[in-house]
This record gives sequence, C-alpha cells and structure tokens, in this order.
Amino acid sequence: MPTITSDIAEIIRAVLSNDAWMISESLKTNAAWVLGGIATLFGGAFFLLLYRYIPWIERKLESTVMVSTYLLIGAIIFVEVFRRFVLNMQAPWSTTLPPFLFLIMTWAGCAYNVKLRSHLAFAEFRVNMPRGLQFLCLTLDAVLWIGFSWIVIVTSTQVAANSAANFQILLGTDNVLQWWFLVSVPLSFLLIAARAMENWLEDLKNLRDGGEMIAPMAIGAD
Repeated sequence: MPTITSDIAEIIRAVLSNDAWMISESLKTNAAWVLGGIATLFGGAFFLLLYRYIPWIERKLESTVMVSTYLLIGAIIFVEVFRRFVLNMQAPWSTTLPPFLFLIMTWAGCAYNVKLRSHLAFAEFRVNMPRGLQFLCLTLDAVLWIGFSWIVIVTSTQVAANSAANFQILLGTDNVLQWWFLVSVPLSFLLIAARAMENWLEDLKNLRDGGEMIAPMAIGAD
C-alpha cells in the first residue's frame, strides 16, 4: 500500500511538472490503474454534473463532435483528391490527419450510442424479464461500460504520454504532435463513463417510480 501511495504521488508530481517523459515513466506502475479508476469515476461524475447544469452539452456534445469531424474529413478528402488529380499537388498531411479525426469521431459516436442505449441493449430478451432482473441487467451494463472505460482510459493515457515523451509528429507536418489527437481517446471514455452513470440513475428512478425499464432502440436513433 505505501508503494502504491508513493507511486500515485509520483504520477501527480510528474503531471504537475509538465514533463512528458516523467509522466510516461510514472504511468508504467500499478498506481496508474488505481489513479485511473479514481479518474474514471470522478471524471464521469464531473461530466454528469456538466450535463445536468448545461443542458445543451447533454443534448449536443457528442453529435456536434461527430458531425464536425465527419465534415472535416470529407472536406479534406474532397479538396485533396481534386488538388492531386487536377492540379498535381497534395498536402503531405492530407492522408495522415483524417485517420486521427476518424478516431475522434468514432469514440464520440460510441459515447453517443451509450447515451441512446443502442450498445449492449439485448432488448428483445430483456423486455420479457421481471423488473428486478431487468434492473440487474441494466446495472451490469453500467458496470461493464465503466469497467471498459477504466481500462481504456489508463492504457490510452499511457499511449498518449509515450507519444508525447517521444515527440511523435503527425506525418506530413513539422510541429503537430500526435498526442494532441490521442488524448481524445481517454476523454471520450470519460464521456462514456458519464453516460453509463446517467443511464443507471435513470434506471434507478424508473425502478422506483414504476416507469418502463427496457425500451427498444436502434443505433443512431434519438
């Protein structure tokens, strides 16, 4: 236990020092999992409060990120294909930036579909279960999503920190760092954890008030 505590303190010192190499090294200990679990729960709770007090963010955050990145990817591809085949020129970053934008779009979309309950739904089976068992399944969903988020937040933060420590540059650019995009993964999974918490609180309210526990939902429906 003292070792974990000292390792957590080392991670905090490394973050405060703003030294990418120190951060990367400190995240290689088991303390990263403890601190990552705390960050997952408190980060999810922070976004949950943000959703509650700023309704626009609750309704539009993920969809705005998805649409914006999708349009940007499409614009880059359209313009650069035209420039390549018509003007015989092409921006060197035009083939390396879209995959990172797609990464952002994908995980924001995952958070959006967790909000809509179109992942891990199994509504066809659950709708015929007793209410108590339905709530148990929904609770399992929340635990799984928070668990997935915890794992991805820790591992993706380690990847982003390692990228920053090695000064990995986006290919085709001179000074755009890859970790600027990689950090979107742990942030997205904080949103997923928040949506899982939000759904579970709604399920608890429905259980107490006699509301409908399981509602069929299609992917992308709102």
